[in-house]
Amino acid sequence: MFGKIKKIFFTGIFGILYLSFIAQLVYILGWVPGIENKLMYLGLLSFEWLVLISARYLSKRSSNNAQYNGFSSRRR
Repeated sequence: MFGKIKKIFFTGIFGILYLSFIAQLVYILGWVPGIENKLMYLGLLSFEWLVLISARYLSKRSSNNAQYNGFSSRRR
């Protein structure tokens, strides 16, 4: 049961982060003055995107390891 709640929670959190990323992209492209500032903010946003993707990957990887770790050690 805790696994289902954890899955729903993290899916919701990552969904909110994706929406936040899109909102930041629209803000940068639409309201930030100057091409230099836009490029700087887009660079920071791409770094944030890499962190988000790596957190998602590590979250899925750790849940898969936790799911199969106990099973393989009990087999004889």
